[in-house]
Amino acid sequence: MSASSAHPSRAERPLSLRVVFLTIFIDLLGFTIIFPLFPAILEHYFRLEGDTGLLGWLLAQIDRLASVAGSHGNYQAVLFGGILGSLYALLQFVFAPIWGGLSDRIGRRRVLLITVAGTALSYVLWCFSSSFLLFIFARLLGGAFAGNLSVATAAVADVTTRENRAKGMGVVGVAFGLGFLFGPAIGSVAAFHDLSAGNESLAALGLNPFSLPALLSMAFAIINLVWVWLRFRETLDPAARAVDGPVRVRHPLGALLHAKAGPARRTNWLYFVFSLAFSGMEFSLPFLATERFGYAPTDMFKIFVFLGLVLIITQGLIVRRAVPRFGEKPVLLAGLACVALGIALMGLAATNVVVYLGLAATGLGAGLTNPSVSALVSLYSPASQQGRMLGIFRSLGSLARGIGPLAACFAYWWLGGTVTYVLVAAFILVPWTLALPLPPPAK
Repeated sequence: MSASSAHPSRAERPLSLRVVFLTIFIDLLGFTIIFPLFPAILEHYFRLEGDTGLLGWLLAQIDRLASVAGSHGNYQAVLFGGILGSLYALLQFVFAPIWGGLSDRIGRRRVLLITVAGTALSYVLWCFSSSFLLFIFARLLGGAFAGNLSVATAAVADVTTRENRAKGMGVVGVAFGLGFLFGPAIGSVAAFHDLSAGNESLAALGLNPFSLPALLSMAFAIINLVWVWLRFRETLDPAARAVDGPVRVRHPLGALLHAKAGPARRTNWLYFVFSLAFSGMEFSLPFLATERFGYAPTDMFKIFVFLGLVLIITQGLIVRRAVPRFGEKPVLLAGLACVALGIALMGLAATNVVVYLGLAATGLGAGLTNPSVSALVSLYSPASQQGRMLGIFRSLGSLARGIGPLAACFAYWWLGGTVTYVLVAAFILVPWTLALPLPPPAK
């Protein structure tokens, strides 16, 4: 493939970004369908298997942890969902830099085809998960192949100029926001239809009450596979491909610890700390809203829709104008300050109006922070290591999402909502401080 085809002209670049946008959006639709189903999945397998086997052991450990922290009425479902989410996130933490590094060698398109196909296979296993063990195996397989996002983000770096890198990362952020907005809604509706109900032959094949959401996730993955095959042209210039060094990154955190000191490593660290705090806030928000304001599930859906819309507007419109005018670093600092303010407002809120003001500030801040910090990691990294460094970047976010929710829940049980949220807001000042010495990236 020639360099000219790998690096399309300016007229072609918007089409390339649209292709990447749809790749990420379709992938996240399938990925997020399961989010609202964790409590019901727990109830199904508990009813099916009781307190025996892997599920029984897992619930016993949750009971022990809850007895130390002090339990809420739904602590089993919440911690069960948190553990499954953490399991998936930790697999992403290990494999994202591996797929990113491999894409630096063999190209983005090939790796995307591999990871999307593996993701589709994990949904097939979920569809036929007649036991909890098979369901866990499906989640493990899905986590291992969850390298799509780091590879697609590296493709954005390939097809954007250094001046427009943050705009491109904003497109990634909009795809994230839309995926997280519509995926859970699709999952909630699909869960009302049980394909195995009253059909023993289908149940014997392993179909279960959640096979329809699994089939929809699989369908989105297959659509994505066809889309990548037909429309995703290779973005990595052969001249920029890595030709030496290891393909695999065995320990992403260790790789970062031993990486050359500089702005790329510092930016990765601040993103890790930010993701710890932000994911903890997201996961504990239903506790706060239910305990303080008596929110029902429909009210929580409105909260996350509102937050998603603020994120989409910020990353789709505001970032595109703010970064060219002020630069990535000032936008990042402003975003982190808004997130700290928003989380503090939610923790201290006594009325619904203040909660939504806090949500608006948090969504605005996260929308400014995410594309700015991913653009800075890309701009601080050599062209031949875009996939590897953005893979480490995504894997650190996955590690944070594996630790943050459980840590925030325990802090909530021990300290209460107000103290926990004020501490999380103060914790955001750590990445804000780490961002202060960052140099302006070369353009």
